[in-house]
Amino acid sequence: MLRPERIRAASLEVLGLVLEEGQLADRALARVLRRERSLLSGERRAVAEAIYGLLRREGALRAGLERALGGAKLDSFPASEVHAALLAGHLQLAGERPDVPVSAKLRKALSGLSGAVTAELAEARSPEERLALLHSLPRWLAAQLVGELGEPETDALFGALNSRAPLTLRTNLLKGTREALLAELAALGLEARPTPLSPLGITLGDGNVFALAPFKQGKLELQDEGSQLLALLCRARPGQVVIDGCAGGGGKTLALAAEMHNRGELWALDSNAKRLVQLKPRARRAGAHNVRSIVIPPEGPFPAAVEKLRGAAHVVLVDAPCSGIGALRRNPDARRRLTEASIQEHAGLQLAILRRLAPLVRPGGLLVYATCSVLRAEDEAVAGAFLGDGGFTPVPPHELLGSTVADAIDARLPAAPQGLRSPADLPSLRLWPQHHGTDGFYAAALRRTAG
Repeated sequence: MLRPERIRAASLEVLGLVLEEGQLADRALARVLRRERSLLSGERRAVAEAIYGLLRREGALRAGLERALGGAKLDSFPASEVHAALLAGHLQLAGERPDVPVSAKLRKALSGLSGAVTAELAEARSPEERLALLHSLPRWLAAQLVGELGEPETDALFGALNSRAPLTLRTNLLKGTREALLAELAALGLEARPTPLSPLGITLGDGNVFALAPFKQGKLELQDEGSQLLALLCRARPGQVVIDGCAGGGGKTLALAAEMHNRGELWALDSNAKRLVQLKPRARRAGAHNVRSIVIPPEGPFPAAVEKLRGAAHVVLVDAPCSGIGALRRNPDARRRLTEASIQEHAGLQLAILRRLAPLVRPGGLLVYATCSVLRAEDEAVAGAFLGDGGFTPVPPHELLGSTVADAIDARLPAAPQGLRSPADLPSLRLWPQHHGTDGFYAAALRRTAG
């Protein structure tokens, strides 16, 4: 039997950390659940679902509540009362019993919440205003994507970004095949099936992946199917020199190591030492022995070991820092930090990183630029500006992924998509949550043609 009062108390504490202190939702959730050891597994899951679900509809909840209050601002209430009302409103709209104590005034507003949200939507003055309210995303983002994709496609994209992401695994080829891993998971009584696009992926119905024996043995990694496809686009091969230029925690580094079969040099670079340190234990578990990680300064000269790689790399992956819009279904609180100005800031940083890492590529080698954004300003615009420098030419994804995978990706797009494909003069990989079931990703593979 689940204990609603325990779920409610933990949920409200996490909300306070996120909404008042600005903590990242996943970290706030982990902090509270780590301390509340007496919570049952179902209660922990209920807290996580309540927090992420609320964050996905926070904008609509606030607008509806303020309308139901007769125009009074939620900011005029104590923060604790606002958090309770938001949680109760979310549970109510989700069809659950909102067993959350609130003040009489807010309780009355909650009774009219559904009708108030419907009225707000009906009075929206433009498609972007309606979509922003419906999906609790910034109006400027809705306007930009309606311009690039059209209203129906933006609606579908936002709906997908507000859905729960599937639990996707990547088979570690260093320790076995996907078929063997599927059989092992089935023997454990788990619902597992192959992903439709990545030849390495597995979708798991449910379960604590970190407690599974195959995870502890390094046979699998948690990785979105789209992220797996980005690693495959690099076509890293045994014996090559490969660089993951923005390695972070090393998810794509480990995928590249498996493609290289532990033969050759694999360098993981990042300016964030705290993130990069996560790679070493992950590499040991995965049996990846050819990985070397190096912290690089955000700008200026590279360390000597990296300077020696100048003009030597067969592949350089630049999975650049970005807005993360394509991964909002995994990080719904990220929408609270999105600003229109930050998009151009990201674009400038992305172009600078590309220009900094490009000299490491050997003639004939590949520079793969990738983001988890769906905005042209961070994607084609950056890749196009870099190509304007000269010395590189784009490579069609079909040549790198192979026709089987590339055709499967293309087959999921509408026959005449507006803005879903990259222009003919810059063929790139685009993955859309509403069509491919992956996070939103962009990747351009660029071959070095000059010294």
